[in-house]
Amino acid sequence: MFSREESARIRQEFWTSFGKSFPRKWLLYNTKIKGFSFKFVADRKKAAVALDLEHSEEIFNQVLYDQLLSLRAILTSEYLPEVIYDDRYELENGKIIHRIYVNHETKFSIHNKNTWRDCYEFFVDTMTQFELFFYEYEDYIKSAL
Repeated sequence: MFSREESARIRQEFWTSFGKSFPRKWLLYNTKIKGFSFKFVADRKKAAVALDLEHSEEIFNQVLYDQLLSLRAILTSEYLPEVIYDDRYELENGKIIHRIYVNHETKFSIHNKNTWRDCYEFFVDTMTQFELFFYEYEDYIKSAL
């Protein structure tokens, strides 16, 4: 078991190491769509790459989610076959959002450095596919607003 301070240090080391190992400018929050962001997720038990819809007005989230649902067949067949659509994803803080994500299926813990490399490669491969999809269908996605 790690103390809170040790755990925070390890998390910081994980993300710093990722940034140094794969120095690249990711799209993440720079989508030009309010409340529409890509995220890397890593904790003690799992890792994922996610597209979160968290606009303060739920109607915008629903419209964007519906637009992305209409692209589901393309996203799964051409980019990310294992993508999961969840219209009621609960964050750790209890907030419910729309999330489209891919889980890292290999055993992972942010506290186990032996699992980091596989996770980093998963992050790079998966986020690259998410970004390619977004850039290809950006105008269509934005047309929902």
